[in-house]
Amino acid sequence: MEEITLNSLAEELIQKLETKSATIGVVGLGYVGLPLAVEKAKAGYNVIGFDVQEEKVYKVNNGVNYIGDVIPADLEELVKSGKLKATSDYSFIQHVDALAICVPTPLDIYKQPNMKYVESSAKAIAENFTKGTLVVLESTTYPGTTEELIKPVLEATGLVCGEDFFLAYSPERVDPGNKDFNTKNTPKVVGGMTPSCTKVAATMYRSVLEGDVHEVSSPAVAEMEKLLENTFRNINIALANEMAILCKKMGIDVWEVIDAAATKPYGFMPFYPGPGLGGHCIPIDPWYLTWKAREYNYHTKLIETAGEINDSMPDFVVQRCMEILNEKGKALKGANILVLGVAYKKDIDDYRESPVLPILDKLTQFGADWAVVDPHVEEFKLSGQMHKTKNLDREILEQADLTVLATNHSGYDYNIIGAFAKAILDTRNSKELDGENYFKL
Repeated sequence: MEEITLNSLAEELIQKLETKSATIGVVGLGYVGLPLAVEKAKAGYNVIGFDVQEEKVYKVNNGVNYIGDVIPADLEELVKSGKLKATSDYSFIQHVDALAICVPTPLDIYKQPNMKYVESSAKAIAENFTKGTLVVLESTTYPGTTEELIKPVLEATGLVCGEDFFLAYSPERVDPGNKDFNTKNTPKVVGGMTPSCTKVAATMYRSVLEGDVHEVSSPAVAEMEKLLENTFRNINIALANEMAILCKKMGIDVWEVIDAAATKPYGFMPFYPGPGLGGHCIPIDPWYLTWKAREYNYHTKLIETAGEINDSMPDFVVQRCMEILNEKGKALKGANILVLGVAYKKDIDDYRESPVLPILDKLTQFGADWAVVDPHVEEFKLSGQMHKTKNLDREILEQADLTVLATNHSGYDYNIIGAFAKAILDTRNSKELDGENYFKL
């Protein structure tokens, strides 16, 4: 690798990072930011978490965990020892040596990136940061964000990127509920605005993480690779969903087909159908790319088609509900539907972008009554209203005309479900259920 010439600010910051004498800031204490702040504090740094939500600040400062991938005892100990604290006062940015931006990057109603949280974070940093600071954007976004949005805001202070401060992009790779890979051991990709920016940012991550740190030539490469990761999954899940629809029409069990294909030791990777996509990555990230592609007069046809297929799966689930109820001589209108799970995936409490939400909306539109059971989610917001989840018992199962397994949580008592549900639609191929009243997606 070509030798990099570092100025005195870069050398000083690298020394602080390597000796753990640097103070690290994390902007945004959500599903990405809090686990990252905890890992940095566990690595020996003093960490300050910044968030505009006072409730999160209060919880962190009192050692109260609210993210599933954080071990509560770790958070409590780090707060007690003074290694980690939180604040909504962004003037404390002047006291940190390195910052990670981990704020939401949602889509608007037109599936275009809403960058207001990134923009406000950049402005807050510009108003408070000092010479020699490292700033790393971790929020998933379109290629060009770091250079086109963050850099100009920071350089408007008169400081020069790569000389007076250091700027890089390193995409978060958080998979909520994954028992094997977490923030600590998942490899990191880092791309800086200059070689010295990359070097400084990579030094920070290598001092914290057990996973490899892969350096790339620019922030745009790192931004694009994150979109490739999740677009790859989005497209392959769309293929699995389309196969599920076709197999249903042909009377073939799509899960048996996938299991058979997966016996091939090369050239095939199994993806599975379901009620739709959820979470803040796979359903969202590909649309950043389709939006950015229009700037270059290119239409991402395959990506958009995959999005349409995945977005249509809640409709397919409701259609299957109609078909099953019809076989039982019951209309969907006026039927009692019990939905098991509102979280977007197994054994987590995150229901962001959950496909269950549009399913519930459509059930309401067709005049069905519904209730939701989810051991990980006490309440959820749907169409601006909060709804409480129910407990799973014999009574609620017997009252339902149809039970829909939308999220296959491990905590469900599948024996009770199988014994007392009048009819079951399984959208996840749970393998714990069967019988004449059991129907697959």
